[in-house]
Amino acid sequence: MVGDLKGRWELLVGIMLTLYTPSAAASQIADVCSNFHTAGILNGSSLHVQFLLYTSHSPGCGQVIQVNGNNTLGTSHFNASLGTKIIIHGFRVFGTKPTWMDTMIKALLDAEDVNVLAVDWVQGSTAKYHHAVENVPKLSLEVAVLINSLLDAGATEKSLHFIGASLGAHVAGHVGQLFGGRLGRITGLDPAGLKFTEASPEERLDPGDAVFVEVLHTDTNKFGIQIPVGHVDYYINGGRDQPGCPYNLYKYMICDHARSVSIYINAVLGLCSYIGYPCPSYDKFRTGECVTCTNPLLPSCPLIGQEQMALTSGNNTLLSEVQLFMMTTPSDPYCAHHVLLEFTLTEYKNISTNINIQLRSDTYSTRTIINIPRSEDQGKTMVALEGPLCQVHTVVIWVPTSFSSLWKQKPDVSGRLCVSELPMSDRNEMVCLPKTLTLRGNSREAEKLATKCN
Repeated sequence: MVGDLKGRWELLVGIMLTLYTPSAAASQIADVCSNFHTAGILNGSSLHVQFLLYTSHSPGCGQVIQVNGNNTLGTSHFNASLGTKIIIHGFRVFGTKPTWMDTMIKALLDAEDVNVLAVDWVQGSTAKYHHAVENVPKLSLEVAVLINSLLDAGATEKSLHFIGASLGAHVAGHVGQLFGGRLGRITGLDPAGLKFTEASPEERLDPGDAVFVEVLHTDTNKFGIQIPVGHVDYYINGGRDQPGCPYNLYKYMICDHARSVSIYINAVLGLCSYIGYPCPSYDKFRTGECVTCTNPLLPSCPLIGQEQMALTSGNNTLLSEVQLFMMTTPSDPYCAHHVLLEFTLTEYKNISTNINIQLRSDTYSTRTIINIPRSEDQGKTMVALEGPLCQVHTVVIWVPTSFSSLWKQKPDVSGRLCVSELPMSDRNEMVCLPKTLTLRGNSREAEKLATKCN
């Protein structure tokens, strides 16, 4: 009897071990998908953090990563040998998941094989902005616990890349400071300005928070920070008033601020080469004073999303911080070819002169104005084209007639137009119209532009 019972017990244990010992098929990680929380006015200020992991194994499935107590990193798809992108959103007006989050995650996974961790702090960033600001250092401590777990799992500090939008950029800065600036990279997408413009570097994003800090500015006159806070600061269209933003009140209010996210996603996907030109100011850039890529502080005009340009070849010491300017077109993906236009008068005028110019290709048309100040013989301006200059085949030029000059004889304007695509170099020299133009009244002169696409 005892032998029978022993045999039955061993059989039962064997069955249990068979059921609960992972086999090759059963040991595969179950993809239990989760999504962002939502919040309302009553719970929007109470911080509740969730970390969601996305990988190439299940790009549309967010795996919850717990790092306090029961650490679930080891049973997830996290691969410590790959780079890790950590996305942190900002203030949420309506307590919902950012509409751009899924697009950003997909773009990062499409671009390279990486781990993507989305930091969901919707509960804690909704309803009251000042409460969300107060939660920034608290959230940073929770993210730091996540980072320590990643490092314990075999990730390296240099392999970590934070992408923070608005308030999220300052969260990334706080985390980077906690790790002594050793984390690989921070990308700040229009970092929040309110409550941070006058803050000390310890309280906001700054160049000391990572090995490389790049920042996109698109809304410095409303929600974004105006001061430079990175190793490279891209002031897109001067950092404010983005072309193509609608006049719908809500969309108008957030459009400039959100443009930084759209542009960065497009850069990740390689849809555009967003080139930044080092310059003291946007006004100087617009008037053609910064048209080359020979700044001694940079190996070339850097591209958004290209971190290697900020590292020296001999060691990983960062170069000096620099402000960069660029223009975009009004329509997604906002790609722009920067073209400099110069109009030189045959003789000085004792009044300021405006020259209207239209550039035409087979697919688009762009208008701009060159102002020639009084007692000067040349005016310059920059224009953003949807395609390369070589696609432009016709230039239309005229001097606008104002209402007050309808009964006055306005003197003729005589001069020559030259154009060049940036960056200017031996390959991109000025191309001039073949003859000097005499512009009378509001009459328009249309001339062929002799450029060729290689």
